[in-house]
Amino acid sequence: MSTRRLIGPFGRVAQTDSRSTTGHARPIPEDLLRQASRRLAILALVGCGLWFLGPALGHVAAFTQNDPRWARFGETDIIAAGSIAVSLALFFYLRRRDPDPLFVTDLALVYLVTMTFSIGLMMHMMPVSLHILDTSPMITWAGPVILMVAAIVPVPPWKMLLAGFLAASMDPMGMLIARAAGTFQFNSIASAFLMHYPNYLMLGVAVVISGVLTRLGQQVAREREMGSYRLGELLGRGGMGEVYQATHRMLARPAAIKLIRSDTIGANDGEAAQLAVRRFRREAEAAASLRSPHTVELYDFGITDDQTLYFVMELLEGMTLEEMVRQHGPLPVARTIYILRQVCESLQEAHARGLVHRDIKPANIHVGRVGLLYDFVKVLDFGLVKSVAAGNDGDSLATAAGLTPGTPAYMAPEMSRGDVVDSRADIYALGCVAYYLLTGQLVFEASNPLQMIARHLSTAPIPPSRRANVHLPAGMDELVLNCLAKEPEDRPSAGDLSQSLAALDVEPWQEVEAKEWWETRGSSVVTEGVVTG
Repeated sequence: MSTRRLIGPFGRVAQTDSRSTTGHARPIPEDLLRQASRRLAILALVGCGLWFLGPALGHVAAFTQNDPRWARFGETDIIAAGSIAVSLALFFYLRRRDPDPLFVTDLALVYLVTMTFSIGLMMHMMPVSLHILDTSPMITWAGPVILMVAAIVPVPPWKMLLAGFLAASMDPMGMLIARAAGTFQFNSIASAFLMHYPNYLMLGVAVVISGVLTRLGQQVAREREMGSYRLGELLGRGGMGEVYQATHRMLARPAAIKLIRSDTIGANDGEAAQLAVRRFRREAEAAASLRSPHTVELYDFGITDDQTLYFVMELLEGMTLEEMVRQHGPLPVARTIYILRQVCESLQEAHARGLVHRDIKPANIHVGRVGLLYDFVKVLDFGLVKSVAAGNDGDSLATAAGLTPGTPAYMAPEMSRGDVVDSRADIYALGCVAYYLLTGQLVFEASNPLQMIARHLSTAPIPPSRRANVHLPAGMDELVLNCLAKEPEDRPSAGDLSQSLAALDVEPWQEVEAKEWWETRGSSVVTEGVVTG
């Protein structure tokens, strides 16, 4: 695996060893530890089943041999019952709570020692008549259990060595207890350890496994450190890459990092990769220049040695318009106007700077809470902007990758025809968004993308009030249909659209209504947007 050295605007270089920039060993990422916690829960459940089946099958075997002891509840049954109780307690603790992942790794070692102690007792507490008093070397369940815990829970090798030594010694301990109870006789204490030396050999393997897991976890942590940011949990995947939650190492500022996979920009072709990198830098710098509060803020961007591109953006609280309509249905007219005017403000600044978004759609418009403000809009995914002034050379990363920019259900006719695209394509897409917010339906329905594109090219849309059989204020249908005009010159600008929306005879959407909506329905943390390319 290649080492990622970040080539951000400030020439940062990521650490390449197992230590962080502070000089301390990198901790294993918390999400990996949580996965280990889930695996430990499964192991506890499996252990519970084995502790039940072992003695139960022993009773069945005794019954088939007409041994009267099959109905007795003896010492081994008590040991098994106790082990079942411990295993179930651990399972439900891990499933019903959200414990500290580091505490869970220590708890796994305690569970290991407890289970091997039970194994040691059960192996040697049976009546003397059932034993062959032989101390020849043997392998018991203790060794495999040590290996299983080492393989599923990433603990430091020194901890595994200490806990594993105790676990491997539980068989000799069980023999000593059995001898004191008079159920097992052997000549010397040394023979008890020699009999179970294979467990100690397995312990050596377990320590090696722990070292490998720990280094892998640290390597993941290192690979997730991008510039001044440390990646956390995966928040979503899309056509061009992935989005992770991240934290600035110095400021502890939460953020979202979007990684654009190298294969989507033709990084395997050297010339294509260089062209994509140049476009990426230009587009990132253009997106970073936008200052509207309704445009998602771009904190940083960079490129790794393996040509993975990344954007660092603000972490948002709320949901996209697509999620909102899917979960709660069409929006009231006043709220739709309130949201659309904020989108217009974002687009108005971008268009004034000669930038076109080219992928306006409900999934790229985020609504949520910012500070004390509710229903606050953020336009997402300005990584696909195109500079009008740059001409053909300004094509976006999506075009560079051989992909069709935009989304067919929201794509302006001129984009499908391959004509010159300017700010009016965004207005067409915003008209499609308005239609969706008012009706809960797309402007056109189609069975495939090509059919959808064809209908946007030639079919006249039905007014939203007729489509959804809803009452809209005078002029609302006309405004939406103006945005959906087939010819770009027939569409309003973002500024004109905002003014026309404000002039409609509609009682304004109030902040108190927005606050009440969010407080009654709740919100979830999402990011700059799952990649939607």
